[in-house]
Amino acid sequence: MTTSENVSTEDVSTENVSTDAGDARITWHPGRKPWAVLALGHGAGGGIEARDLQALAGALPAHGVSVALIEQPWRVAGKKVAPAPKTLDTGWRGLWPALAAPGLPVIAGGRSAGARVACRTGKELGATAVLALSFPLHPPGKPEKSRADELLSTGLPTLVVQGGNDPFGKPEEFPKGDFRLAEVPYGDHGFAVPKRAPVTPERTLGLIVEEVTSWAASLREC
Repeated sequence: MTTSENVSTEDVSTENVSTDAGDARITWHPGRKPWAVLALGHGAGGGIEARDLQALAGALPAHGVSVALIEQPWRVAGKKVAPAPKTLDTGWRGLWPALAAPGLPVIAGGRSAGARVACRTGKELGATAVLALSFPLHPPGKPEKSRADELLSTGLPTLVVQGGNDPFGKPEEFPKGDFRLAEVPYGDHGFAVPKRAPVTPERTLGLIVEEVTSWAASLREC
């Protein structure tokens, strides 16, 4: 069961969704003449306020993509530590009917832990593609604990957007596979860049938006 209420500016609205993992929340940024929904889950260390998620939510609607920013039940409940992956997957599955309700193709996506959820469940839930922002290929300093199997087994068109200095996996560490990888130069796991880098934070976010927008448009053409 879902309930909706309008919030703040323009057409942005929130929708509370009951799942088997607890109550989750969707913040909808509706697209102009939408042809797809991009669902974006947050990471284990933060919420939908992440700069890359907010940048995509601000830009994609103008290109006909409605953006749904997903807050997992643990985050809605005010907890500080994310639960086990299987619980995250349960929450995501419970949200899916609300994401599919507009009757449009749904791109499953997220950052970090949210990217892993999208990779694990996308095909099962009927997603049209997967967007993985800052995919945590391995824990920092532990490349032997690879999560590459989650990425390689999506079975769907997949875009990975990865910071060049991400301690959870630099672009050159990724295995070859049936996915597209876009590097964000100098970016760390949150896509922050050093002050000495020859690229500004604003340009970094712009690059992420450009990559995702271009990739999404290619899905529409397929």
